[in-house]
Amino acid sequence: MYNLKENSMSAKIIDGKKISKLVRLEWKERATKLKEKGILPGLAVIIVGEDSASKIYVRNKANVCHEVGLHSEIHEMPEDSSEEMVLKQIRSLNNNVDIHGILVQLPLPDHINVAKVLETIAVEKDVDGFHLYNVGALVTGNTIFPPCTPYGVQCMLEHIDVPIEGQNAVIVGRSNIVGKPMAFLLLQMNATVSICTSKTRNLKQYTSMADILVVATGQPKMITGDMVKEGAVVIDVGINRSDDGKLVGDVDFDSVKEVAGYITPVPGGVGPMTITMLVANTVQAAERANGLG
Repeated sequence: MYNLKENSMSAKIIDGKKISKLVRLEWKERATKLKEKGILPGLAVIIVGEDSASKIYVRNKANVCHEVGLHSEIHEMPEDSSEEMVLKQIRSLNNNVDIHGILVQLPLPDHINVAKVLETIAVEKDVDGFHLYNVGALVTGNTIFPPCTPYGVQCMLEHIDVPIEGQNAVIVGRSNIVGKPMAFLLLQMNATVSICTSKTRNLKQYTSMADILVVATGQPKMITGDMVKEGAVVIDVGINRSDDGKLVGDVDFDSVKEVAGYITPVPGGVGPMTITMLVANTVQAAERANGLG
């Protein structure tokens, strides 16, 4: 249960790996029920080019799908694939009844229009939640698929019993993938939400009021302990590589953990939840496609 921490204690670590395993069990049960009805949820991932980080991420997604009992297929395309070739592959998957979710791994090569690619994915198969329809529907609370990272953060907060209604939530970062959708999800849960950016004047003025602080700026160790309210819940979405090769977040973990009540580590915090919620969205897509959702 969520409680303000005592002054002498470091923050409790929000273990994304542990929570994601528990959540996957829930979705594995739902996937099993579908398979008993002869329905196998299917996810197709398109990756264009040879980006090593993207390939690792795609492989991890495929492994989690296998763990939960989903069908997963990876469509690798050369770096010089034309935009039309990518769109043709998406349209083919749109028409494939055995595929319930389609994900195009970003980034794409510069010659391909990302917005056009994302808008070509069928809304009912947009399990990444990036289609304009799903992004726009967040405003009214009717999105079919919440973007996976904010959805994962929401799930983490629920699992540690953090009260959200009436809390001051501050999001640092305004991206379409994390910042903006995170704000709308928290608003739907009756939080009082402020959105800041890396350019916000006197950022500390806002972050120090946050009961729930979500940081996604891509700037390593940007948030320090003196910027955080005593006992706050701090969610670090950032992942950066430091000069010595270590993975670090957008939050200075060592100083913030002495002030916060709860904090996510990097790695092992939000990252595992993102892939888990992709699986959740895929299972839900299969349920809806068969009139069960």
